Amino acid sequence: MKKMVTANSQIAPPCWRIAIVPLVALLVAAGCKSQGDAIEKPSFSGERAFELLVAQCDFGPRPPKSAAIDSLRAWFVQFLDTLADTVYLQHFSEIGYEGEIIPLANVIASFNARQRDYRILLLAHFDTHPWAEKDPDSANHLKPIMGANDGASGVAVLLHLAELLHRNPPPIGVDIFLTDGEDYGREDDLSRYLMGSKYFARNAAKSTWKFAILLDMIGEKDVRIPKEQYSSLQFAPDVVDTLWARAKALGLTAFIDSLGKPVIDDHHPLAQVGIKAVDLIDFDYPYWHTMEDTPDKCSPLSLEQVGKLLVDVIYAPPKI
Repeated sequence: MKKMVTANSQIAPPCWRIAIVPLVALLVAAGCKSQGDAIEKPSFSGERAFELLVAQCDFGPRPPKSAAIDSLRAWFVQFLDTLADTVYLQHFSEIGYEGEIIPLANVIASFNARQRDYRILLLAHFDTHPWAEKDPDSANHLKPIMGANDGASGVAVLLHLAELLHRNPPPIGVDIFLTDGEDYGREDDLSRYLMGSKYFARNAAKSTWKFAILLDMIGEKDVRIPKEQYSSLQFAPDVVDTLWARAKALGLTAFIDSLGKPVIDDHHPLAQVGIKAVDLIDFDYPYWHTMEDTPDKCSPLSLEQVGKLLVDVIYAPPKI
């Protein structure tokens, strides 16, 4: 989940959006092509990313403790195992609202694992919110959401990116982190949000990554992604400036050169342990935490704009 903060010149209290992401990476020293070498950039397909969004939704709603999320997680491992250098599950557990133990597991895949000097972390949450408490029909408030945009969109971009990284080895190291338990909490209970990223961060070596980019709610039709306030003003202003300059040069109109609302999201636990982290998010989404967060509200064109920016950053890495 996410929580936004309304603010003017300063960062106001955050808005709902929380997730836990433990950072763990297996890296060995080595070299690849130098950053100055010309490397052909692969083409990112919004249509392929959209197929992967729909594939996740075909499992149904995917809240913690559900059979659907267990099946989805196993599918991720099978999918990524054919593409990445290493794939592993980071198992942990949390206490649920009824006092029960909730088994959770982050999925982490590494590409160009031998490259230690320049690595980046890309993340998105794959769980979906257990309750549609924002739905206009109160009869739906206790039902789990589909989470096409809120969850599946960011993951879809990263899964297709994994395919590109396999076919076109990158000049830098890339770790893809699919975080569990981000959206479990009830409204106004931040303690049970961001569970996967919190666990990941507690176990992370911050020096591993130059920076991290979080994808959340980036698949909406006519997506508009402003500069999230925590990212831009506190956590990673230099990374934000670089990303938006790249987006402008690429003609990616989804990226708005204006300061957006502050959002509590999976980038917070990372920043708290010293990792430069940026949240790419369009929180202005009318179907958030409703039963209408379905694939028809999303667009391949939106996914493609975000994917193109990531490809540019990976295959022409900035000096940050």
